[in-house]
Amino acid sequence: MSQAERDRLVTLRKAKKRLITQAETATELGVSVRHVKRLLKALKKRGDKAVIHGLRGKPSPHRLPEATKQEAIRILSEPVYAGFGPTLGAEYLSNKHGLSVSKETLRHWMMEARLWRGRKRKAEQVHVRRARRTRCGELVQWDTSDHDWLEGRGERIYLISMIDDATSRLYARFVTSDSTAQNMRVLGEYLARHGRPLAFYTDKAALFRTAQKRRRDEPDVDKDPVDLPPTQIGRALQELNIVWIAAHSPQAKGRVERGFSTAQDRLVKGLRVAEASALEQANAYLEHEFLPWWNQTLTVEPNSPLDAHRTLTQEHNLAAILCHVEQRQISNGYTVQYRGQIYQIPPNQVRTGMRGSKLRVEARLDGTVAMRFHKEYLRAEVCAPAQRVAKPKTAAKLRHSAPRKSRWMQGFFDKPALPLGRALAIANATS
Repeated sequence: MSQAERDRLVTLRKAKKRLITQAETATELGVSVRHVKRLLKALKKRGDKAVIHGLRGKPSPHRLPEATKQEAIRILSEPVYAGFGPTLGAEYLSNKHGLSVSKETLRHWMMEARLWRGRKRKAEQVHVRRARRTRCGELVQWDTSDHDWLEGRGERIYLISMIDDATSRLYARFVTSDSTAQNMRVLGEYLARHGRPLAFYTDKAALFRTAQKRRRDEPDVDKDPVDLPPTQIGRALQELNIVWIAAHSPQAKGRVERGFSTAQDRLVKGLRVAEASALEQANAYLEHEFLPWWNQTLTVEPNSPLDAHRTLTQEHNLAAILCHVEQRQISNGYTVQYRGQIYQIPPNQVRTGMRGSKLRVEARLDGTVAMRFHKEYLRAEVCAPAQRVAKPKTAAKLRHSAPRKSRWMQGFFDKPALPLGRALAIANATS
């Protein structure tokens, strides 16, 4: 019996002993006089249990059948649903198996079956909350996650996400590497679908900012900014008239970081249920299942109904902008060297002032190479490599051997010696 029920019992006993009137009892209990009469009759018949609700301890007539509970626990006990929480589990039971169970009911069932354990939320570090932008397309947060999305069922893939700051609308793609080319492909798909936003908000990765070189023994302190050439993505954003903003911490771009936290839970489990084991299968599930759910469930209405995205015009040739661009010098023979090959400019496209000038070389994402001089694209062709003439082999020079020793002394001491008297006679005759 609760304290409130004890207080009601005390009041009813006073009314029973006629210490207070039934009208005063009704006012004190907040009920009608008619209900006070019913309570007094129940107190006389049932005793102190009259203040306890009659349905307490009895099963609800609206509860789900026991068979439904056992079926839900059996399904969620399968290995494919390992780690599913009550919210996600309730969605999959409804969509995949036709069992309509609320997430709170399923939470109690899972805790009884030891499939889920309730935990208290810890106090987290509080960061200053930044207000959302007012219009869709004013700011888009852009980042990449290298989580184990396929859980070892296939090659390692990366998730590139672009989430709008005003509405939380998400666009994402799985790629094989976090490279400049792959990020440019995803950027091109976003621009073709939504248009050009006013700004992109990213981290300070080498894809977006040219790193300043430092000596190894130099302390890691902030230095005065130096004008460095932009990266390929930075150049492309400048040509598209899109502002690039660098985040100084992960918390600054918390919207996309929290999006990765949600995806690393729901998206990983969804890919497991869909048995995705390749890049194409993962992108198919992402496009047809996860992104529609996200954009229908987790997005919000912006403060302004206007869209800040700008359309692509004829000046914005995405194939020419989203590529690897370099500058090359035209030689006196109207040729250009690029990546170990020589390109010849055709005579009908030769213009005054070409010699020694720079032209723009575009290594595009489809593997082709385009060259542009000012505003005109050149039909330069690869020159056939010059055939090297084999040099005639020269006659081998005779190598002089080492001089041989003289043989005049050979066997000298082997000859018999002259008698002493004859030797003296010969010596005297020659002297």
